[in-house]
Amino acid sequence: MPSATASWLVDNSSLSFRQIADFCGLHVLEVQAIADETASTKLTGRDPIRAGELTHEEIEKGQADENYDLKMHKAPDPMTRTKGPRYTPVSKRQDKPDGIAWIIKNHPEVSDGAISKLIGTTRNTIGNIRDRTHWNMANIQPKDPVTLGLTTQRELDAAVAKAQKEAGTTAEVTDANLAHDRDALINELRKEREQAAADAEAALKAEEEGEDTRPEIVPGIKDPFAR
Repeated sequence: MPSATASWLVDNSSLSFRQIADFCGLHVLEVQAIADETASTKLTGRDPIRAGELTHEEIEKGQADENYDLKMHKAPDPMTRTKGPRYTPVSKRQDKPDGIAWIIKNHPEVSDGAISKLIGTTRNTIGNIRDRTHWNMANIQPKDPVTLGLTTQRELDAAVAKAQKEAGTTAEVTDANLAHDRDALINELRKEREQAAADAEAALKAEEEGEDTRPEIVPGIKDPFAR
């Protein structure tokens, strides 16, 4: 758990809040709340050295230079789950709000429960983003969760299709719009073709009658290079 790892680093190192936040995928204010013991829950520290995610040498480098970014020695072992929210790597957790905002903006019919399963987050977080009361709302930018690597295109498409079916939304309106646009395009192309044929016929007739059909460069003067 990133918060538990942050708690251990706060208690057992002199790393800056920024360094701990970046390594754990948290906001610096969350780390500060852990340090001040004002977080909503009391956390038991999780040793990242024992877990193989950090080394003593890496921590010492960070303590010597507050601008140094800690490098993970080994990514956390993936958790095998059969139920519950999907596991998201620490490095991608900060992207979750952006992915949630994208789904809410582009597919508002998708329920909070479906979003929770897709991205692996809590309904409270989704609700806060939906009603724009999230603590970091000013910095959240809607981004495609598939591009962010939070879910797959197949899972997203399935969730959207299911939500549209439950909401009674059909593709008939879209299909009707496409049909209308297609008919309009066909009519426009037909008119252009008919106009081109008429222009060609008029030019041929004028040429047969000996009329100079070359375009004028200026009024009264024909283009000498045109045929």
